[in-house]
Amino acid sequence: MATSNLYLLCKAMNNLRVNHIVKRTGHYTTLRKPKYRPPYWFMPKERVVSEDMLTQENRDFLEEVKQDKQVLQNQIESPLANLEIPQATEWTPFTRRVGLIARKIGNYPLWTKDGKKFQTTLLQVVDNHVIKYIPPEEFNPMKSDKMKKEPWKEKRTLGCLLVGSETIDPSTVTKDYCGMFTNVGMLPKRHLCRFMVSPHAQLPTGTPLYATHFRVGDCVDIRAKTIDRGFQGVVKRWGFKGMPASHGVTKTHRRPGNIGAGGEKARVWPGTKMPGHMGNSWRIIRGVKVLRVNTEHNVLWMLGVAIPGETGAMCYLYDTVLPLKKLKTPPPFPTNMHIDGLPLEYYDESIHSFEQPTIKFEEA
Repeated sequence: MATSNLYLLCKAMNNLRVNHIVKRTGHYTTLRKPKYRPPYWFMPKERVVSEDMLTQENRDFLEEVKQDKQVLQNQIESPLANLEIPQATEWTPFTRRVGLIARKIGNYPLWTKDGKKFQTTLLQVVDNHVIKYIPPEEFNPMKSDKMKKEPWKEKRTLGCLLVGSETIDPSTVTKDYCGMFTNVGMLPKRHLCRFMVSPHAQLPTGTPLYATHFRVGDCVDIRAKTIDRGFQGVVKRWGFKGMPASHGVTKTHRRPGNIGAGGEKARVWPGTKMPGHMGNSWRIIRGVKVLRVNTEHNVLWMLGVAIPGETGAMCYLYDTVLPLKKLKTPPPFPTNMHIDGLPLEYYDESIHSFEQPTIKFEEA
């Protein structure tokens, strides 16, 4: 009697487990392929390259004009320098600051003060400027029908701050794309990114952003695209062991094996690990610590080598959202202005500075 009851209980638990899996995997079957929904302020960037029939003198003249505008843009003083003190708002733990756009330039070793070596990733903040601010009541994450109801207006409490990086030649992009920057008196940017910020953390248009926006010891979240690996099998994509190389195995060394079950479940379960496209997808690594900051070249040394993307890829940095690694002390708010006379390097308290001696010999 006890055995039969135990059998019925196990059968019921198996049915419950299967139903739970079906319900859980059924959610993934409803997911559709992500669609590209550009924001309403976005303009086409690429243009058809054609012969402009310009003489060499005209090309030289346009190059001089572009260089003059670049020099003037670099000489623009930060709008924060003229910001009145009463307008400045204090930072709170619930404040969302703006982020940075950085380029991954490689890996580099650092040493702790006790001699332990570890690897870091270098991110360079190149020519970041604030392009536009959109208040919460006007910000729409994607293009939508104006006739439909927009409940997001009542719930949204964060604004959008548009940041551009790496100034480019205006003649290489469309006129509409250049118009986004002409209205704010700046040259076009190669990369654009929008950051969700608190209304009291907004920045004036044209404000430059530097690597000192983050301090050594702070933890940041980094969003970037992984390396594009193309179409890969299950061994490389999912880490399958595969089959033996000998002992009767034929043409099945790197195959996945059985992908379905029989009986009532005669189908391929949703979410089954199979061959497919690998990489070229957005990933976020959270809680990465800043170990070193160079103020001359705007370079950040981040702990570890697990930052997505290959060398030269663009990364987006912002304050971490992890509860145990959030900022405990007020950071530079709303951002850090570039002031002459700053130290060339900032090191974390646990990192050995290369300017300090490693070994000291006492005189006998």
